[in-house]
Amino acid sequence: MIAIIVQARMGSTRLPGKVLKPIAGRPMFAYQLERLRRVRGVQRIVVATTTAPADDRIVEFCAGEGVACTRGSEQDVLLRYFEAATACAASSVVRVTSDCPLLDPDVVEQALDTFRERQPCDYVSNMLEPTWPYGMAVEVCSMDALTQAHREAREPAEREHVTPFIYWRPTRFRLQSLTRTPDLSHHRWTVDTPEDFELVSRIITTLYPREPQFRLDDVLALLAANPSWEHLNAHVQQKSVRPDTRAQS
Repeated sequence: MIAIIVQARMGSTRLPGKVLKPIAGRPMFAYQLERLRRVRGVQRIVVATTTAPADDRIVEFCAGEGVACTRGSEQDVLLRYFEAATACAASSVVRVTSDCPLLDPDVVEQALDTFRERQPCDYVSNMLEPTWPYGMAVEVCSMDALTQAHREAREPAEREHVTPFIYWRPTRFRLQSLTRTPDLSHHRWTVDTPEDFELVSRIITTLYPREPQFRLDDVLALLAANPSWEHLNAHVQQKSVRPDTRAQS
């Protein structure tokens, strides 16, 4: 079974509570879940949140949305993710994070198609060679690879970010990169700061009423028509662990 597992928590350092901040009367996370439901070939969507009291709100939100939710460690995200995948008996997992409400279902399907077609394969990502907007990140990995990572990972970065144990070992795991042309990696559509939230709010508020199933190309066209919008968060530094394909034992 293929499951999409979404990491979500209220305790963001730069924009606390961002996943449930309202956009046009709905929590931001609601738009992302709506988009993920359109991904073909996925049997289950699970939200992996933490046991922190603040995340009771996420559990309540998921119950209202009819989406499965598991709870686990706030710091050991790999453990939390592994437990969520085990609970739903996944054979392969699609990893996304809850701060990417513009994530295009077509991009997720491309990653899944690559994972299926290029077997044997342990891991697919569109961020091994960044050519997609930051906010379109998706990873697909086998349950076997995730299990090995959970059992063997020791470094803090390998426990806090779920997949580095896999993509830092290209000689051990079979990795596939999903790229696109032209390179769009200069776009920042994730939500980590108030400036990010303002940009994404403008995009959703403009596009969703006229086309709820808007795609990546619709966002690009909107920004081309409103070039000043991208200056809103142009100064924001990326806060992520980038795949670097370094070989480790």
